[in-house]
Amino acid sequence: MRAVIVDAIGAPPEVRDVPEPEAPAGGVVVRVHATGLCRSDWHAWVGHDDIALPHVPGHELAGVVTALGTGVTRWAVGDRVTVPFVEGCGACEWCRSGNAQVCPAQEQPGFTHWGSFAEYVALHAADTNLVAIPDGVGFDAAASLGCRFATAYRGLVDRAGLAAGEWLTVVGAGGVGLSAVMIGKALGARVVAVDRNPGALAVATELGADHVLVADGADVAAAVHDVTGGGSHVAVDAVGSEQTAADAVLGLRRRGRHVQIGLLATDDGSLPRLPMGRVIAWELDLLGSHGMAAADYPGMLALIERGTLAPQRLIERVVGLEDAAALLPVFDRTPVAGITMIDPLR
Repeated sequence: MRAVIVDAIGAPPEVRDVPEPEAPAGGVVVRVHATGLCRSDWHAWVGHDDIALPHVPGHELAGVVTALGTGVTRWAVGDRVTVPFVEGCGACEWCRSGNAQVCPAQEQPGFTHWGSFAEYVALHAADTNLVAIPDGVGFDAAASLGCRFATAYRGLVDRAGLAAGEWLTVVGAGGVGLSAVMIGKALGARVVAVDRNPGALAVATELGADHVLVADGADVAAAVHDVTGGGSHVAVDAVGSEQTAADAVLGLRRRGRHVQIGLLATDDGSLPRLPMGRVIAWELDLLGSHGMAAADYPGMLALIERGTLAPQRLIERVVGLEDAAALLPVFDRTPVAGITMIDPLR
């Protein structure tokens, strides 16, 4: 099969022929019809994650089951499926309680094992992790759910408990941020989107953002307080830097809730700094959001089938494997107003 291969941290990825994967015990092999290019893939390529080399990136995917491992009972060859980017083991207390996204023995395609920038991918613990794609949902839309959209959905619905009428500030209008804008509006919130890319903010406006702010070096938090009349009730950092996290936290009103979705990695490996004085004095809640377990997908998929949520609107472009290999090293500095989707069969 053809796949994007990374031979060394920071080395230019190449598209090469490699052997097709075999289905692990309890797992499946999926023919990939769509897979997203995400900033998390760039984090792994640059060395912020511990990956074994050579490596195939890719963790947002949708496709068709082509092979079953021993012990799989809920799935058959030919099933249309997607999967959360966290594959729970299926046996621990967190998986049994429906919280596979924090499974201590989790696998992650594109991180702990070869991922979906390929024609085929092997997936683990299929009976726990696979999600059936409804007939009315396409592969591109389903693939966009696995990381960015599902993480934003769970972050706003289950972690922050965003309510109708509340103010939501979304810092970063890439795939995660635009997902949060769409979901926030569907929940009845008033949304402020912040980004340095005017094109991304234009898309946020199309998705219903009530206000947009250009991150041009001005005081973002002060601007949020002005727009919202005292700060937002909920803030999301969808970028993952000390500055964007601080802007999100400082833009909250007293007793506000902050959801950290962007990976807070520092170049020197040190712990990131956050404005903890404000967190303490204003009794702010700091919440992490690490994807969403397969058990929580039905509610989100029902909204998509009804048309309340339309993740396919977030797809900016579809590329092949060669273009994906070229885009990965520059993904951190390429202006993107939405999700880049890869079609490995293209």
